[in-house]
Amino acid sequence: MNNDTLIIGNQSFKSRLIVGSGKYPDFKTTYEATLASEAEMITVAVRRVNITNPNEENLLDYFKNTKIQFLPNSAGCTNANGAITLFRLTREATGINFIKLEIIGDTQKTLYPDVLETLKACETLAKDGFVVLAYSNDDPVMAKHLENAGASAVMPLAAPIGSGLGIQNRYNIAFIKSAIKIPVIVDAGVGCASDAAIAMELGADGVLTNTAIAQAKNPILMAQAMAQAVKAGRASYLAGRIPKKPYATASSPTDGLLEF
Repeated sequence: MNNDTLIIGNQSFKSRLIVGSGKYPDFKTTYEATLASEAEMITVAVRRVNITNPNEENLLDYFKNTKIQFLPNSAGCTNANGAITLFRLTREATGINFIKLEIIGDTQKTLYPDVLETLKACETLAKDGFVVLAYSNDDPVMAKHLENAGASAVMPLAAPIGSGLGIQNRYNIAFIKSAIKIPVIVDAGVGCASDAAIAMELGADGVLTNTAIAQAKNPILMAQAMAQAVKAGRASYLAGRIPKKPYATASSPTDGLLEF
């Protein structure tokens, strides 16, 4: 397990957990929970959290003495052109080219992604030299299209953002994993540590969670639980589970039993 690293683009990560920065009461709690999670990447909504203006409280300042990498995202964008412009400006201001591409199609109820706009933006941004982690629905066909468009990782939703419902279609996560060669990082809908473990047991390469940690009664403790769950789920996947079957098999040998 020591050599089991997550490789995205040209970078490798020991942690397979990515955390978000939204919904925390303050930057201090964001910082403490992120450290507790052992994550090496934190995603930040550029339109909502300041990482570009040095004259205001800046989340970058809290992490400047750590090795935690920022992953800007395009939350709030509803079309490809808006996301492309946002990331180009962000790279110019910060030098960051690792990005989470997120374009929402339904902004009122489901917050489901607009996969057509996402695909369009992915192709342009990848050609521009960005390392694109693309948020998408749990569709193996779209995952393949995103891979062909230049995505460095695909991030299928487990359930609607912030819902805490956990993985609603386990088969599709497994189908996506078998359909593409780039990393699969389950994103959105994770509600507790067991959800993260299940995602990893299905073969996902990583998990991204925000709300489950930020809005837990004890964010620090939940962050620690998520770190352990991702590790346990990954180990379980690598170990290989026993096959499921509809009948019992004795766990103790039945040969040579004493007869009374």
